[in-house]
Amino acid sequence: MKIGKVYLVGAGPGDPGLITLKGYRLLQSADVVVFDRLVDSNALAHARDDAEMIDVGKIPGERGRTQAHINAVLVEKGLEGRTVVRLQGGDPFVFGRGGEEAQGLADAGVPYEVVPGVTSSIAAAAYAGIPVTHRDVASSFTVVTGNETPDKAETVLDWNVLASLSGTLVILMGWRNLPAITQALIKGGKPPSTPVGLVRWGTEPWQQTVTGDLTNIVERANEAGLSSPVVTIVGDVVGLRETLKWFDNRPLFGKRVLVTRTRSQSSKLVHRLIELGAIPVEVPTIEIQPLESYAELDAELENIARHNWIAFTSANAVDAVFERLAAQHKDARALGGLSVAAIGPATAARLKENGIVADLLPASLVSEALVGAFGGVDLHGKSVLVPRADIARDGLIDGLESQGANVTGVTTYRNVLPEGSRDLANQALADGIDVATFSSSSTVRNLLDLVDGDAAKLASTTIACIGPITAVTAREAGLGVDVVATEHTIDGLINALETHYSQEATAK
Repeated sequence: MKIGKVYLVGAGPGDPGLITLKGYRLLQSADVVVFDRLVDSNALAHARDDAEMIDVGKIPGERGRTQAHINAVLVEKGLEGRTVVRLQGGDPFVFGRGGEEAQGLADAGVPYEVVPGVTSSIAAAAYAGIPVTHRDVASSFTVVTGNETPDKAETVLDWNVLASLSGTLVILMGWRNLPAITQALIKGGKPPSTPVGLVRWGTEPWQQTVTGDLTNIVERANEAGLSSPVVTIVGDVVGLRETLKWFDNRPLFGKRVLVTRTRSQSSKLVHRLIELGAIPVEVPTIEIQPLESYAELDAELENIARHNWIAFTSANAVDAVFERLAAQHKDARALGGLSVAAIGPATAARLKENGIVADLLPASLVSEALVGAFGGVDLHGKSVLVPRADIARDGLIDGLESQGANVTGVTTYRNVLPEGSRDLANQALADGIDVATFSSSSTVRNLLDLVDGDAAKLASTTIACIGPITAVTAREAGLGVDVVATEHTIDGLINALETHYSQEATAK
């Protein structure tokens, strides 16, 4: 059998955006992914759906998988002829066990490559606003492991020498031995007032940073509830943090934000939340499902020429209509004799992807605004087709009929509660949610259905709605609405949240 290949890939310190392009490409194509506990789950999500995922994470202080076991797994999968990505936090050759894994592969005759990663020794400090070198403060930095207790009878590290260095000292994996390390540095001649910074879960949205000096850092860390993994930075550069910190200055830093959109539609919102420092918690309250029968929709599309207008109320409706047109061996030309209205920019963009430029687009993303946009159009005696969800409100149809139109509403898709979301919702609220975002009235109703109508579970949560109609639904359901977007889009919702928390920070 042909022997495969193993790639020892550094995933970076946590932020999935810090993996290299080569590492990302290999992860997407691997047959097998072997990963440890410090690899962010969002990075793992880029693996193939059919890839074999093997968790070999070792938890400090607990019995678990040995390095020999991990080496054996890599050799076994490589000899099976498979492409293997061994994904490690940080860099595999910087205080990782990549060297030992490479030796094991070499001894077994399994080809391998090393793909370096961003090491936490510099990334955690950078995300805390601490440069490990600075022209005016430190012209060198030294990285050591903190796994060795300084008061051991025999130690590879000479803490007296380390204490005498004028540059920055970065200690990885030193949390357990931090009290002994600080005492050893003071004993070795390091001034007790030397600044110290501790960064837990560096580069992750839940990153914690504690600063102090060699005399009080242990006490301050314990008061803050720190635990591993922690990167320790010792030196005057730590004093620059107050001026240079940026990661934890973002307006939504550390906020747990509930995202209630469908999984397929949540990516833009999740990405923007992460950029602002939030921790997105996805609980899909909507799942778009096909109809059991398309007979009614197909009949309308077969006779589409009898209508003067077609008004799309969502991107999902656009998708459904064009899927059924394709089933009839038709394309955008079937709408050539109709004028086309879209409820908002996302719907208009989906139409454009299918070769249609909307003739009418309201300024606001609600049915009432679309009705208002038709105010300058003579609809008397005109026929309007409205493709929509099975649970859509009748506001658009009633409004157009009041303007003299003959309106036909046709169901194009079903909007249902996703299976499994009930447990997700209750667990998310039990863990604590700072902000709940709602992008439609149905997301409000469905979330409350998932928690058995108990609005009190969201009493201490900031409620953010994409627009006034959604806000009315939330208030009627017993929720206190704190944020309503003036631009009724995902970008508008994000901007409203950013403004809300920026103003709150200023007020403090």
